Amino acid sequence: MARLISSRALLQLLRRGDLRARLRATQDGQAALRLQVVSAALDTGVLDALARAPASTAELARLTGATDPDLLEAFLRVAAVVRLVDGDGARWRLARAGRAVVEDDLVRASYEGFGGFHTDLYRGLRPVLTEGARRRDTTEHGEVIARMSAGFDPFVHDLLVRTVAERRPRRVLDVGCGAGLQLAGVLEAAPAATGVGVDVDAGAAALAARTLRERGLADRATVATLDVRTALAEGPGGPLGEPFDLALLANVVYYLPPAERVPLLRAVAGLLTPGGTLLVVTTATVPQLFSRHMDLLLRAQEGDLQLPDAGSLVRQLTEAGLHPEPPRTLVPGAPLVAVSATR
Repeated sequence: MARLISSRALLQLLRRGDLRARLRATQDGQAALRLQVVSAALDTGVLDALARAPASTAELARLTGATDPDLLEAFLRVAAVVRLVDGDGARWRLARAGRAVVEDDLVRASYEGFGGFHTDLYRGLRPVLTEGARRRDTTEHGEVIARMSAGFDPFVHDLLVRTVAERRPRRVLDVGCGAGLQLAGVLEAAPAATGVGVDVDAGAAALAARTLRERGLADRATVATLDVRTALAEGPGGPLGEPFDLALLANVVYYLPPAERVPLLRAVAGLLTPGGTLLVVTTATVPQLFSRHMDLLLRAQEGDLQLPDAGSLVRQLTEAGLHPEPPRTLVPGAPLVAVSATR
């Protein structure tokens, strides 16, 4: 077989430019392409259609609403290269990697989020910087955000179990309950407790209700779509009418401007029994890629949002009338911290 590249050409390639940077750029480009291919395979409905049954290109076009079968087949060939699907053009079926995306909701949500608004932030950053435009990701993608947050659940769960063992709560409040995983974890760890989960996003609240129902906890929990501050301003009653022994704010505080955090913390503190505990879990601002990315994403939104740092969170809890303990890092090397504070 003839050599594809001569020693002279290889030497010139090695001498020109920054080889390490070129290799990194190539690897990053390949990873970015795969991310977008998986995201598109979900968005077009291709993976969901093949999860039901193998199909020809023509059948997939009908199932997904594609009007150009040739273009669809070209995309399917790309999807086959990244091993999402298998097929020869006559019949397509899900490959192992494609089935993992469809069947594992955290995997699916991660591709939807990182292939969508997380990376779209950078493609659309110029008008944010030059025209003052602001994004609405936190309000428009609440359900995806709640599903992605399930990735933190194993780390938060251990903390919740320890907290339940120490505090023995009878009544629990989860503010910004998202998919309901933390509330479910608390109720499973405290079989005699009842709980209330609230979220301003109706899609997230629906996910929480489904989680509690699927885990056999619906008879011990109530889920409501509401803002705690608005509900309290309207007067006593409803799901917040009785005091709580334990309240949880997990990855919630950064969805409020800094000026509104103490009023929220004070409002939640007012719902606690004397000696009750407020547990705050949050991504904090530290010099780490995901932390800096999240802070930028938040700052690009409407509403003056940003990540907190652990020190400012402790000060805000104190200002809200609570007695916080020192912050704890939940995952070594990751920006996830927890602060427990008592009334």
